[in-house]
Amino acid sequence: MPFTIATWNINSVRLREPIVLKLLQEEAPDILCLQECKSPADKIPTAGFAALGYRYMAARGQKGYNGVAILSKLPIEDIGDHDFAGLGQARHVAARLENGVELHNFYIPAGGDVPDREVNEKFGQKLDYLTEMRDYWHAKNPAKTIIVGDFNIAPRPDDVWSHKQLLKVVSHTPVEVEHLARMQDAGGWVDVTRADIPKGPLYSWWSYRARDWAAADKGRRLDHVWATGDIAGAGHGSHVLRRARGWDKPSDHAPVFATFDL
Repeated sequence: MPFTIATWNINSVRLREPIVLKLLQEEAPDILCLQECKSPADKIPTAGFAALGYRYMAARGQKGYNGVAILSKLPIEDIGDHDFAGLGQARHVAARLENGVELHNFYIPAGGDVPDREVNEKFGQKLDYLTEMRDYWHAKNPAKTIIVGDFNIAPRPDDVWSHKQLLKVVSHTPVEVEHLARMQDAGGWVDVTRADIPKGPLYSWWSYRARDWAAADKGRRLDHVWATGDIAGAGHGSHVLRRARGWDKPSDHAPVFATFDL
């Protein structure tokens, strides 16, 4: 049976509950993975989601910062989380579907503003997080697994509005892209979005600072759907729901979708 997954950095699930409900009503993915929920797990407003059929949730939260959640119409089993780089932050949660597929939801650290770990602790934490993810997947040798989330890296030149101008900007620096590529290789991950949409500019984030984000279109593809090679070929229908960036009181991210025939 096919199922559709969406991933969305919501930038406060309680503040933006109305547009989460709008997405669930209008697009009805089987599973919605949220990042930057900014809420303890027990304070996530689940009643409205459950009323729309999303009766299952696996979540990790903390007050005011970070936080990840998997909302599902399909039965899921919470299979834990991992504190990559020992940050003590709610950045990962995993669940297993009844068909045996593992789903991991990540909110990789943004890394601050200066791409130099010697002067910016947050940038060092981001690189360490990616290194531990690499080692984790290398040891785990994953199969029948999907990882999604806000990776806070736009790896390809056409994943940003200007490759040349963003080479020294956190999220597109060569060192970040290299760390992400090593993590990708360690798990044998396939970038499902780019397998579906192999060419051309593609963005999932537009800064709040832009007066007219749509006209300026200075975006970056920070949000990802990856799968292990054994099931990546079952993925299709990938798209970014760009119009959600223009909804009332929006997140600066737009949801990214993929369907899997498994």
